[in-house]
Amino acid sequence: MARRLRLDEGADLYLDHLKVERGLSRHTLDGYGRDLARFLTFVSDRGRTDVDDITPLDVADHLSHLAAAGLAPRSRARALVAIRGFAKHLVGERWLDADPSSLVDSPKTARRLPGVLGEDALPRLIAAPPDTPLGRRDAAMIELAYACGLRVSELVNLPLADVNLNAGFVRVTGKGNKTRLIPLGAAARERVENYLAEDRAGFVKDPAERALFLSERGGPMTRQAFWKLLRAHSIRAGVRLPGGGVSPHKLRHSFATHLVEHGADLRAVQAMLGHADISTTEIYTRVSQARMIEQARKHPRAK
Repeated sequence: MARRLRLDEGADLYLDHLKVERGLSRHTLDGYGRDLARFLTFVSDRGRTDVDDITPLDVADHLSHLAAAGLAPRSRARALVAIRGFAKHLVGERWLDADPSSLVDSPKTARRLPGVLGEDALPRLIAAPPDTPLGRRDAAMIELAYACGLRVSELVNLPLADVNLNAGFVRVTGKGNKTRLIPLGAAARERVENYLAEDRAGFVKDPAERALFLSERGGPMTRQAFWKLLRAHSIRAGVRLPGGGVSPHKLRHSFATHLVEHGADLRAVQAMLGHADISTTEIYTRVSQARMIEQARKHPRAK
């Protein structure tokens, strides 16, 4: 008769695999270990002693038990990831014939709505940098990031040649090396044009440098440097967001949400953001609805 694998042996086998073969961090290993230990305690209390005693109902009931204990869907989904990884590894090692978690659906997790700046906050934020070469560069970066919904990596790596001020668009190379064209509004065009005419040459150290936005050392701006200057200017302007400060990605969220609120076609917003899947863009309809509800509550007859 083939030897059976005890629950504790199975856990050790899987966690050793994660540590040695997959090289996961101590923090991640601890998380997997906690989730797995909680599951194995649950099935052990049901009289299970070996890994092949575990049934799909055990997995489903464990998730129900976690829900009743008040764990959030995201935490329950993470627990299921640990159980699935454990079971799949044991199937691969031939300690299990089938994965008992394969028929169990992952708990639905609500997507967090991104922080969005009010339209009245943007002019204050863009006006916050001082009227100096560095300040005018910062203002042009903030204006362009918001006006085109750029990722911070796209903004700091944007080549000078990909900004067509005459035609009024920027060519952006995003994730997967995919290129998209984004219209350039009058305000952003004017601010970038002024930066190029008055300030960029003062930052140039190497004439071959083609990045649009340059640091004081003459090289491209870094993502961290832009994040820091944006935070400093937002504090100066008194612009805040609940649950955190202004970040480059929140400028992008604000761009998309404001477009949707003003009636932009969702497919057009998807194209400008460079999203591969329309479902990623659809979150901005929920943001817009949430903001409308928030505004409606301020109506005098709503109180």
